[in-house]
Amino acid sequence: MPEVERKPKITASRKLLLKSLMLAKAKECWEQEHEEREAEKKRYLAERIPALQTRGLSLSALQDLCRDLHAKVEVVDEERYDIEAKCLHNTREIKDLKLKVLDLRGKFKRPPLRRVRVSADAMLRALLGSKHKVSMDLRANLKSVKKEDTEKERPVEVGDWRKNVEAMSGMEGRKKMFDAAKSPTSQ
Repeated sequence: MPEVERKPKITASRKLLLKSLMLAKAKECWEQEHEEREAEKKRYLAERIPALQTRGLSLSALQDLCRDLHAKVEVVDEERYDIEAKCLHNTREIKDLKLKVLDLRGKFKRPPLRRVRVSADAMLRALLGSKHKVSMDLRANLKSVKKEDTEKERPVEVGDWRKNVEAMSGMEGRKKMFDAAKSPTSQ
């Protein structure tokens, strides 16, 4: 059954139109945010920095004003330097901690495990400690099995393999095989 091609729910031109409208809206929102940031910055600066009145001041008053401004700049510069030093220290510390985490999480090489042969008695002594009194020799409890060599008992017939295949084909051949397998055991 061939696959039926599904028609898109929206046409390509409609998709392109929607995409362009979304981009235009995003650009508009971005510009509005940029303007709001600029207005907030101007408002903050106007609040923090009063307007500078230098008209009508004498030379000594201007020098005092300059000294005050330089003192304020030095204070702000010291604060900026302290903050930068703290930031640099924190970033170094974060980097060191990341390296430690990577080292701890790193790939550990597993040592090659050796196979150790432990007897049942040694295992029970290790598990039970001094409570273990009974000796368990598991090999003594095993039954001995006498292996019979069935290949030597059967005489090997050498003959034409084609006759054998023809004789064994069909249901009669299967019956002969069944009878042949049954007869040596019954003797």
